[in-house]
Amino acid sequence: MKILFIGKKNDPNAVIASNYIKLIFPGTEIVFGSRGEKFPEELLQWKGDYVFSYLSQWVIPKSLLENAEKGGINWHPGPPEYPGIGCTNFAVYNDEKEFGITCHYMLSKVDTGKIIEAPRFAILKEDTVYSITQKCYSLILNSFFRIVEKISNGEALESSNEDWKRKPYTRKELDALSEIKPEMTTEEIERRIKATTYDRPWAFMEVKGKKFYYREE
Repeated sequence: MKILFIGKKNDPNAVIASNYIKLIFPGTEIVFGSRGEKFPEELLQWKGDYVFSYLSQWVIPKSLLENAEKGGINWHPGPPEYPGIGCTNFAVYNDEKEFGITCHYMLSKVDTGKIIEAPRFAILKEDTVYSITQKCYSLILNSFFRIVEKISNGEALESSNEDWKRKPYTRKELDALSEIKPEMTTEEIERRIKATTYDRPWAFMEVKGKKFYYREE
């Protein structure tokens, strides 16, 4: 089995996943990347069975996906109700009681391929964007182990009966969620701050073309 593993740089779980896939399939090629880095053009010449995208910061080019005989598989936070960028942020803003991850086949258009599985978990009242994201990371690693085991055993990867529920969220929509305006109610402002705080708040107010970011005292 020839696999190309593309993971998120400096992510501990991505390292665990890459070490595991290399153990099961020694011929696996491992590549890590971070947001803003250029996609390695030499990978476009790769040919094999599967392309695995594990929290990859790149959109995998169509030509590379076509070189994977059995397909490309992606793991990322967010159930089918929340595809795209900022999925966890929008779920917190909408006060969802449940969240999860999606493992799906990749097509050239982001978050549109057939879904393999989409396990979920409960969102607690005390949960934050950060804690929910950590839960997702744990669930993604478990899903990865499960899918690799099936492939190793020669089992078919059947598609689930789940479907994508909307178009992927965009960076523009996430930026709009982060903006605070004077006319907003206190409740709305607090919702937006909670929904756009990870390791630091992203919420901002724009005045005369200048952005002022919220900071907790």
